[in-house]
Amino acid sequence: MTGDTDNKFLNVGLLIIATLLVAKLISTLVMPRSQKRLPPVIKGWPLIGGLIRFLKGPIVMLREEYPKLGSVFTVNLVNRKITFLIGPEVSAHFFKAPEVDLSQQEVYQFNVPTFGPGVVFDVDYSIRQEQFRFFTEALRVNKLKGYVDQMVVEAEDYFSKWGDSGVVDIKYELEHVIILTASRCLLGREVRDKLFDDVSALFHDLDNGMLPISVLFPYLPIPAHRRRDRARKKLADIFASIINSRKCASESENDMLQCFIDSKYKDGRPTTESEVTGLLIAALFAGQHTSSITSTWTGAYLLRHNEYLSAVLEEQKNLMKKHGNKVDHDILSEMDVLYRCIKEALRLHPPLIMLLRSSHSDFSVTTRDGKEYDIPKGHIVATSPAFANRLPHVFKDPDSYDPGRFSYGREEDKAAGAFSYISFGGGRHGCLGEPFAYLQIKAIWESFAEEF
Repeated sequence: MTGDTDNKFLNVGLLIIATLLVAKLISTLVMPRSQKRLPPVIKGWPLIGGLIRFLKGPIVMLREEYPKLGSVFTVNLVNRKITFLIGPEVSAHFFKAPEVDLSQQEVYQFNVPTFGPGVVFDVDYSIRQEQFRFFTEALRVNKLKGYVDQMVVEAEDYFSKWGDSGVVDIKYELEHVIILTASRCLLGREVRDKLFDDVSALFHDLDNGMLPISVLFPYLPIPAHRRRDRARKKLADIFASIINSRKCASESENDMLQCFIDSKYKDGRPTTESEVTGLLIAALFAGQHTSSITSTWTGAYLLRHNEYLSAVLEEQKNLMKKHGNKVDHDILSEMDVLYRCIKEALRLHPPLIMLLRSSHSDFSVTTRDGKEYDIPKGHIVATSPAFANRLPHVFKDPDSYDPGRFSYGREEDKAAGAFSYISFGGGRHGCLGEPFAYLQIKAIWESFAEEF
């Protein structure tokens, strides 16, 4: 009896296995295969994929994999897949796609502890667009003209105290003058005149709280994150006090803080203290970091390449002869040689290492050599200004400093098509602060050159 039962179970098991095998065979022969042409995948460890290589430095990883895999490839990071699109030929969808298809919000959630609740990446797209409108209005030309006057005063005052000779750490000094000019234009008179040292130290803690590990684990209870959170709370208290003081005294200043205080949403609702603080932190966090790096590299290259420094000085001398010695927005806007020198420093050393989006729909790209790839919904999609800005098929001698590449007739940033030069991003999410950044760096180096 037992033997019959065992045989029955064995026969049933064999029948199930045979059925599964036949079903698999039929599905293989009859059912259509997936037509997806997936990008090649970077080799990695089981489970964690390429996480260790990514955390060591994504640019190093890109330099190693791009020659082998081409302009489109995927890296697995634990439970996430990041697909890189490198070069203008495969980047149009990345920069032009609507938010419903490629979203910023999910991938930039790591900024929320720094910027605070209720602003930028902690709100839905419609509210974020309104808040970006506040930034746009605060950076209109009529506002920028007033900001430039303040920038020039700060820079001239700073350099006038150096004396006739000496040795300086240019990176440290420019970081300091950048935060001074930004404080005056963005954060307001109260911070610049009375609270500069306190606020500067707090922003330093915020900046140091943004680590590579923060991108994946923004709330990890590490010392840098705890200092970041304490600094964010203290900044909120400081700005709440300033905002209340301005409202009570009916004061109005020419700075970004005032623009945010006066801003209203489409339904008529005014901004809250918390929102104003968060928007200010976002503005300074992006602007100070970008301008500090770029002004330093601009100076380093000018001091190394005398031919470009001489051209900048000659341009400055001619403009002063034409307009007089008072430097303003219009004079800075005419400094095309200095503009190209800054732009080239930005090409070689863009502060934004990677740009990220979350894909909500499938899309396809075609490479320079005609290969087509399908990028699945659910992938994080990335590009890298630091890597793409040095592609040899876009820029001649890409590792050399050559501001002339942007001059009329050459214009290498346009020759290979849109999105060849992406130091400030581009498309739907191009950097709103680009004009402010150029004016700020021009004001600083103009003042430096005039003093020395």
